[in-house]
Amino acid sequence: MAPAQTLTIPIEAGGTVSGLWLKPDGARACLVLAHGAGAGMAHRSMQAVADGLAERGIATLRFQFPYMERGSGRPDAPVIAHGAVRAAVAEAARLAGDLPLFAGGKSFGGRMTSQAQAIAALPGVRGLVFLAFPLHPAGKPSAIRADHLLETDIPLLFLQGTRDALALLDLLRPVIAALGPRATLALAQEADHAFHVPAKSGRKDAEVLGELLDTAAAWMLQRVSGGPT
Repeated sequence: MAPAQTLTIPIEAGGTVSGLWLKPDGARACLVLAHGAGAGMAHRSMQAVADGLAERGIATLRFQFPYMERGSGRPDAPVIAHGAVRAAVAEAARLAGDLPLFAGGKSFGGRMTSQAQAIAALPGVRGLVFLAFPLHPAGKPSAIRADHLLETDIPLLFLQGTRDALALLDLLRPVIAALGPRATLALAQEADHAFHVPAKSGRKDAEVLGELLDTAAAWMLQRVSGGPT
């Protein structure tokens, strides 16, 4: 597989952020992939997701949030993060051409993407893909962070671990139910927020991630082919 192409993405409010564009031969869809709060777009976990999706016919555009670009450990205010999401979606649309467009990301990145969509629809985006949606801080169970999801109005895919300390299932399941048929929940048994599974599970982290990416790719391609929304 060819390496990802490094690029610079202009932000409407000013400044730029870095991006990584990976488009496999025969790509059938494109996912704008935002990183989590603690690790940037080039982290091995993000690369594993991008490479795995490329193997499944999905192009990706990873990008940095401005705070990560500066090397700061403090995430951006939502309005700044939303601007970066919108800039990345616009750049992906330019690069992807006719490829159907999706957006989302890991943890913080997925939540910032859904907030942006809830405020004003991301142009051309057909659905959102969340890798470990952070429903609440660890040790502070609540579903308040999900309130905006009711305003997103497009299909949503939640890929979650059953041991995710930032999304207790007894809180997450009612959220999914309230969103109705446009929301899909796919669970990785015994996986935590990073999709790590304990050795006693008899499974490897790479196996778990592979199954989740199979689900993500199939979900996106189903919507491309006119399947259920």
